[in-house]
Amino acid sequence: MTQIDSADHIHFIGIGGCSMNGLAQILKKQGHIVTGSDRERTPFTDSLDGADIPYSIGHTGEYLDQADLVIYSAAIKPDNPERCRAEELGISQIERSIALGQISERFSRVVAIAGCHGKTTITSMLAIANKLSDVDATMHIGGYVDFLAGGVCIGDSDLFITEACEYVESFLTLHPTIALIHNIDDDHLDYYRDMDHIVSAYKRFLRLLPEGGTFLACADDPRVLSLCNDKKHKIITYGLTGGDITANHIQFDKSGCACFTLRYRKTDWGTVTLGVPGLHNVVNALGCAAVCIELGMPFETYIEAMRVFRNTKRRLEFYGERDGVTVFHDYGHHPSEIRATLNAAELMPYNRLFCVFQCNSYTRAQSLFRSNVTCFKPAEVVLVTDIYPGREKDSGIVHARDITDAINRATHNAVYIGSFESARDYLSSHAQPGDLVVTTGSGDVYRQTQKLL
Repeated sequence: MTQIDSADHIHFIGIGGCSMNGLAQILKKQGHIVTGSDRERTPFTDSLDGADIPYSIGHTGEYLDQADLVIYSAAIKPDNPERCRAEELGISQIERSIALGQISERFSRVVAIAGCHGKTTITSMLAIANKLSDVDATMHIGGYVDFLAGGVCIGDSDLFITEACEYVESFLTLHPTIALIHNIDDDHLDYYRDMDHIVSAYKRFLRLLPEGGTFLACADDPRVLSLCNDKKHKIITYGLTGGDITANHIQFDKSGCACFTLRYRKTDWGTVTLGVPGLHNVVNALGCAAVCIELGMPFETYIEAMRVFRNTKRRLEFYGERDGVTVFHDYGHHPSEIRATLNAAELMPYNRLFCVFQCNSYTRAQSLFRSNVTCFKPAEVVLVTDIYPGREKDSGIVHARDITDAINRATHNAVYIGSFESARDYLSSHAQPGDLVVTTGSGDVYRQTQKLL
């Protein structure tokens, strides 16, 4: 019997996090007593009030003593006061990804959406399709979705749709019956040794599928396509370059949103119109189509879902306008993501494109932004701020000036700016009405972006 199954009262430390918040609500619906704590309010804590889940702001231990099990997020270290108290009381503790894996065991059908980039968008697209259909799935999304007022949707069927995060191989706790892999890239090199290590993790993820399970593979990514050799799975491929599901006759409107003909196994199924910009979102929509087709959703439901879908928070999200200059923010923190974001921004109407980049973590700066940094080419100017430390301490091995130098060796358009206050001053002096500013990064840049406004 798993630990969750044997626990009546479950306490979440870090309940204000996106994934933790969703898991808490799922377990509450499944009959557990659920409480939690977090150091501050977040966009997700409001939903706890509606779900009748008590929580404390501050790790006070207010709800801890009667718990049978503690679930903590990766950000909660062993010296956290509530974790220490749970240790004293002999309360079992498990990390968030273990809990997610145990929850997935409770469903007979599990769709796991994996990939270094795009999985939150694909899962959010599926949430819209789920809402418009009678599938009635429970969904777990790694981002804030406006129409859900969070990242969770709780259904009554035997179907669970979840993001499958590759960081520290946490997706290996899941029990998928359908696995989608969108791409495999050189991210999280603070954990993975190299690309071979990353690919081996995805191979192990695919082995979690039962015999006869379904592998949905993006044909645009050679590393993903190389995993299609295992014949024990049903395989459906999708992509712009080919596959069972592809997009023909792609056209973009003045906002950069695509319209295309979806083709499935050499038959045109109909016209799909997106409400989000960029060619990368066409590929995301094809991934969503692969899941919808495998689940048997009506094509008309899929078409309507794509028409009404709007980006998840922090995915090329409109933040505001100041003196005629429009400001967007995107979570993109890997060169591939930044390239896709700026390519999408290029499709929008603007005079000049400015990018403000905050790298999250020294490891990422050292491994991804020291050489061949071509992803910022669409921007007229890239303002590089100081590195956000993330989980790390500054060892002095890399500085934001090194990132600036690497960009300038490739595209000659970067300026080291340091702080967001300095970025604001620079833009006040240089940006003109009709210009577009896109801030990128996964640190606190989404908060810092407000300073530009």
